[in-house]
Amino acid sequence: MSSHGHAPGASNPAPWVWVGRLITLLVTVGCAVAAQKAGWIFSPGMIAIVLATWIPHLPQAVRKPFLLAIPCLSFAYLLWLKGKVGMDTWVAFELLGYDMFPVYISRLTFIFGTVFHVALFLGLLFALHVESTTEQVAAVIYGGGTIGGAFAGDFITLFVFWELIAVASTFLIWARGTQRAYRAGQRYLLMQIASGLLLLAGVLILASGGHDLRIGQLPFEEWHTGAKFVFVGIGIKCAWPGVHFWLTDAYPEATPTGAVFLSAFTTKLAVLMLARCFVGNSNLIWIGALMAGFPIFYAVIENDLRRVLAYSLINQVGFMVVGVGVGTDLAVNGAAAHAFADVLFKGLLFMTMGAVLKQTGRINGSDLGGLFKSMPFTMVCCLVGAASISAFPLFSAFATKGLIMDAAINQHHTLVWYVLLFAAAGVFHHAGIKIPFFAFFAHDSGLRPEKPPLNMRIAMGLGAIGCLTVANPLVYGFFYESLLPFPKAMEGYHLYSAFHVVSQLQILFWSAAAFVGLMLTGRYPPELHSVNLDTDWLIRRPLRNAWRVLKDGLGAVASGFETAVLETLPRQSALFVERYGPERGLLREFGVMGSSILVVMVLLFLFLAFGQGVVPI
Repeated sequence: MSSHGHAPGASNPAPWVWVGRLITLLVTVGCAVAAQKAGWIFSPGMIAIVLATWIPHLPQAVRKPFLLAIPCLSFAYLLWLKGKVGMDTWVAFELLGYDMFPVYISRLTFIFGTVFHVALFLGLLFALHVESTTEQVAAVIYGGGTIGGAFAGDFITLFVFWELIAVASTFLIWARGTQRAYRAGQRYLLMQIASGLLLLAGVLILASGGHDLRIGQLPFEEWHTGAKFVFVGIGIKCAWPGVHFWLTDAYPEATPTGAVFLSAFTTKLAVLMLARCFVGNSNLIWIGALMAGFPIFYAVIENDLRRVLAYSLINQVGFMVVGVGVGTDLAVNGAAAHAFADVLFKGLLFMTMGAVLKQTGRINGSDLGGLFKSMPFTMVCCLVGAASISAFPLFSAFATKGLIMDAAINQHHTLVWYVLLFAAAGVFHHAGIKIPFFAFFAHDSGLRPEKPPLNMRIAMGLGAIGCLTVANPLVYGFFYESLLPFPKAMEGYHLYSAFHVVSQLQILFWSAAAFVGLMLTGRYPPELHSVNLDTDWLIRRPLRNAWRVLKDGLGAVASGFETAVLETLPRQSALFVERYGPERGLLREFGVMGSSILVVMVLLFLFLAFGQGVVPI
């Protein structure tokens, strides 16, 4: 039997495959030539983005090590670039009369760039079993775009990466292949594009006023209009209250591996941009406090465990936003350190829940339980992530949350400190206890899945080691001195003081006691097969209904116009000509066709008569 096509992996690929390979080669060569002319100074994220175009053209045996090599090569280049240009150096070139700064390395951008590379490597390792090249390319471009955005020196460069990661990350949601994922991805992309448009509008307003395009502190005290647009544009990507629903709506609908990447990049890049543009903005203190507090109430009643983690992600970003808002060196250190720690422990928790989802096909707490019998390693890693996010001594968040809370109380933000205290207790309740309890213990669901693939277990194990390293008494001093933006602010700071340890243990004890008490008395919110709508209700219901009404109204108007103009008017014109027109006139000869011409001529006359004053000549 003959065939005109070629099976996957055949020796003679289809012609379009060769076209794709040629385009990939041209793009790579073009970028290499441009880099050589620029003295090999370019954004580290470009390495990942360019190499991502090669992924579909590699055989499966080569593709896996190639994927893991991408973040390694990018980070090696970053270290080389750091040594070549040094810290606080702007790499510049001129474009269309504007000075562009594609790369800027500082201690603040370096700590974020470092953890983004770690997240990309762990995420690719966790997803190494995935065969979908679409998901692989999207993940690498997403990570590379985030790294590029972190080191962007000007707003135009930032905008390019800002929009690139919006599109690439959407494919990690759509790759799930369900109708819910497709719709959630649409809503997600809508909000991401809106964020980019607001950012661009603000940049254009700033540029028109003569403001430097370099990323730096914006004039928020005067509340410059351009700064307002940038402020809100970054806020959307940061998942501020009221515009946060894109995160809790879309992240739980992503693929089991895609959610790991999503948890690491978008919101952390937004926090970095807040720290670079609006550090010390007092508005951020209250925005962050609200972010830290309100998700707790949703997370407690949520059944989907990945959605619980999504609310917990907003809660943790709230701590970072408070740190940026307080604005002192200690507070900014805390925000950067907590972002570093959050990428590790939140990524680890999303890995464990992704492994559960992959092996069982379920993620609702009401459907799980008893998995410790068949997935013990995943359970241990989940407990490490839970202890880390809850800030147990010796675990990562213990070394980072305290910096932000101490900075807040040092600046006499007492009420905010109490809100953060409540948020710290709440996160242990819903993420530190609820996630592992309902997934691995609670009632026995009878599920006995196979253990996850080896690459998943290795990635989870490395993530757990990272969570145990940051707050290790032998290591955290080096972490503070080598990575934090303001190491001098850490002089005399004692992490394992009696006050820190005892106060944190008290928070954990009383939070655990509250959980146990609610469970024993039957007052804990029941496990329901339901979806809790957040502010996305405004999009899912009223706006959708409004669109239907508008669409039906426009349809009725269009139908009426078609009936009146294209049917009734020509018919009436024909009758008019038949009664009053000449015996052998043009319209008489052509009937309805001639009357249609008459209608067009009348409309043309009206356009010429009333449109001349509007159309420029």
